[in-house]
Amino acid sequence: IPDPGWAASYPPPARRSVYAAAHVAAFPGGGIDWESTLRFREHLWAHGLGVAEAMDTAQRGMGLSFDQARELIGRSTARAAELGTTIACGAGADQLPAGAHRITAIIGAYAEQLELVQAGGAEVILMASRALAASARSGQDYLEVYGQLLKLADRPVILHWLGEAFDPALRGYWGSEDIDVAADTVIELIERSGGQVGGIKLSLLDAGREVALRRRLPPGVRLYTGDDFNYAELIKGDAQGHSDALLGAFAAITAPAAAALRALDAGDVAGYDDAIGPTVALSRMIFEPPTYHYKVGVAFLAWLNGLQPHFAMLDRLQERRSAAHLIRVFELAAAARALLEPDLAVSRMTEYLAGALQA
Repeated sequence: IPDPGWAASYPPPARRSVYAAAHVAAFPGGGIDWESTLRFREHLWAHGLGVAEAMDTAQRGMGLSFDQARELIGRSTARAAELGTTIACGAGADQLPAGAHRITAIIGAYAEQLELVQAGGAEVILMASRALAASARSGQDYLEVYGQLLKLADRPVILHWLGEAFDPALRGYWGSEDIDVAADTVIELIERSGGQVGGIKLSLLDAGREVALRRRLPPGVRLYTGDDFNYAELIKGDAQGHSDALLGAFAAITAPAAAALRALDAGDVAGYDDAIGPTVALSRMIFEPPTYHYKVGVAFLAWLNGLQPHFAMLDRLQERRSAAHLIRVFELAAAARALLEPDLAVSRMTEYLAGALQA
């Protein structure tokens, strides 16, 4: 495997607002490896990317408890403040037990987390909520919940629309399984917000619907693509605009993504395509169904790249992807120049395969 040839660091992109949603490193026996978890965030910041913290990539709702999320937000926001870097954190309602709840209880849970994020000085991402999806009877309930929360925000927030491929419990979010009807509710919320919505992260894995929503947004409201299949074309954009990015994929392809964004800043569209294009097949493999297990690929590449000492995840999530899947991830990562230290990556891949053969 040749050396990838990327720079060790990159400035923040000037023409796009970009966040990488970061995962959580764990010890093989359980528990969070805080040193490696924070080192990974420093890796993202060094490449000019903002960190989207305590999101679904961090196993929110799939192994990361609210108490752990609270500590994660505290540690990461403190480190971001020390370094003077960009961080946004997910505020949800996952301290509530599974099932339906009163709308007032959901607002209260969200408000607690919103206050936590703001206290750390981070931007707020109002995460899609399983509790709200289980409790809302119509789009009006969503307008009520989010309307109340926007009044509590001390600066514009990022909304979060996560499709059911990422979390089946969020089917019918925004009050309808009809995406067009749901989009109408989102636009109504944004137009009512009085400038309190700075953007929306959209993860529907449907480029056409993303472009359609992007074109409906009021001036100054960003569309952060969460489309880990089609991000290359969406970020590049067209004559009518472009998407910004808030992607789990960028935690897996950090260096080539940073190089691509640098090329785009320089007006070098061919250079952008050359850097970002080969990463798409890798991302599509990492995010193949069941898509919500994509976190495994992110952690696997972090381990191959020497950013954590163990291929281990909370609740042993690393076991949810097959050896065949991870072999293909390795092959595509090599093709995408996403293996930063090829000799180390080959050594660790050999170690992984030896263990898989014994299992």
